[in-house]
Amino acid sequence: MKRSSYCGDVRENSIGKEITVCGWVHSRRDHGGVIFIDLRDREGLLQIVFQPENKEIFKTSENLRSEYVVSVKGLVRNRPAGTINPNMPTGSIELLVSDLEVLNTSPGLPFEISDYVETSEELRLKYRYLDLRRPNFQKNFIMRHKVSNEVRSFLNEEGFLEIETPFLTKSTPEGARDFLVPSRLHHGSFFALPQSPQIFKQILMISGFDKYYQLARCFRDEDLRADRQLEFTQIDIEMSFVEEGDVMNTVERMLSRVFKTALNIDIKTPFERMPYEDAMLRFGSDKPDTRFEMEIRDFSQELKNSEFSVFSSVISKGGIVRGLCIPKGAGFSRSEIDDITKFVGEFGAKGLAWMRITDTGAESNIVKYFKEEEVQAIISKLNAKSGDLAVFLADEEKIVAQGLGALRLKMGEDFGLIDKNKFNFLWVVDFPLMEWDKEEQRWQSLHHPFTSPKDSDSLTKENAGTTKAKAYDVILNGIELGGGSIRIHRSDIQKKIFDILSISDESAKEKFGFLLDALTYGSPPHGGVALGFDRICALIAREDSIREVIAFPKTQKAVDPLSNAPAPVSEKQTKELGIKIVPKPVVNTIKV
Repeated sequence: MKRSSYCGDVRENSIGKEITVCGWVHSRRDHGGVIFIDLRDREGLLQIVFQPENKEIFKTSENLRSEYVVSVKGLVRNRPAGTINPNMPTGSIELLVSDLEVLNTSPGLPFEISDYVETSEELRLKYRYLDLRRPNFQKNFIMRHKVSNEVRSFLNEEGFLEIETPFLTKSTPEGARDFLVPSRLHHGSFFALPQSPQIFKQILMISGFDKYYQLARCFRDEDLRADRQLEFTQIDIEMSFVEEGDVMNTVERMLSRVFKTALNIDIKTPFERMPYEDAMLRFGSDKPDTRFEMEIRDFSQELKNSEFSVFSSVISKGGIVRGLCIPKGAGFSRSEIDDITKFVGEFGAKGLAWMRITDTGAESNIVKYFKEEEVQAIISKLNAKSGDLAVFLADEEKIVAQGLGALRLKMGEDFGLIDKNKFNFLWVVDFPLMEWDKEEQRWQSLHHPFTSPKDSDSLTKENAGTTKAKAYDVILNGIELGGGSIRIHRSDIQKKIFDILSISDESAKEKFGFLLDALTYGSPPHGGVALGFDRICALIAREDSIREVIAFPKTQKAVDPLSNAPAPVSEKQTKELGIKIVPKPVVNTIKV
């Protein structure tokens, strides 16, 4: 029987019509001689009715079980009064069967096909083809398709060209670890899978393709978290003859259209543009979640002469003191304060100072070291109220920002201050161009070495730490959707950057020679952005992990239980590639 309708698409306008639907038996009920099944396909459920008058079909229906695949023909009719299910889009109608064909059977399942059944991720991924039958998953991947289609439609209308870049390229180990692919034809040499199409999209700009995009597959050999996978998809965009605002405006309009299509919500544009320094000061993060207040405040100036030596000595050595007000936190027990002290300790903080705010001022074992005007300055700057708890960290800026930033998010979550229905977009801009690596004792690019400085001509090794980059990250609800920059398009500036980064001419030529050569042949000013497509889809679907919007993800142990990848290969294959597998050393764990 040829399907004429999807189960989930049937509505009241089909009443009285004969249709054919196909799908999987979701559930079966026997009500006094009449058998009902909910038939499921990717669009939803439809109630199917088998009546005993049609003896042969009824007998077959008695043997139907969960996940049998069937084709059903019948008449669409209203459900009887009192049996309407308002929670189903098809809940007011049903299909009275006139013909039934069992296309395939199924054994007992390792877990129920339901959005409400809890089972281990390992088991779900081993039977991913069953897991993906769950209604919510079907909705997620229909949504993902619609989002990718909307992205392509928008960029096509804007005059962009979709161009594919290579999967097999050269290793440039500047960042995450590369996935290496041994070459059979060139023993001892390796391709690398791309961490991003960065160099190739810049080459495309030099080639005259002034508006490029790609839904690019990227690969990074890194430890996995909820928002990380070994292979992922990014919306990759590059444009010529542009500055930062042009790229950001294009992204804003694209995201606005995507969210309107996916969730039917209007996104306010233009997005807020927050300088990096403000983000780190107020939120302790370059990915600020602005859905709630509780902003961090700096007290280094007010407390530099404080009699509380823990603060004043840190400030005198070049450190900082910053604080956070926890609403109604004065009710914390000592053990709860110890817990949050231990929490910030995970970020390198050596301790947490605190004050309970009262009607008359503040209470704690450190208040005696503060002048009344200092206490009032703290209360005023934090906008603290009686019953609140003021907490402080004193240390180097990075530790203070990370500790208080993480504590802010934890308190916002614990106290239910975050509006889960909000979508707060913003740009973080004016990033430092470089940061000092203490271990390697050299400058490193905060983004990547092809990012253009704000003032290229005045850049020197001496002012590298204070020079800003033409870079921008787009943030949604405290999550980085992606980032980009205006690129360096002059070979002399690129060489200057490499010199400051302590990348020798020889090393630069070996790693990036073809890009450096290309820059000498009339490279236009250009810039772009890369957005995490999986992250965008997870946020739209309101999923905590991108694995819920990736059809065949890896586990947090970087394996695929479905295909059992990665797996050993034969000795014949390794010989062809000219490589030898060296056994992993056995670590002696015997304690003396």
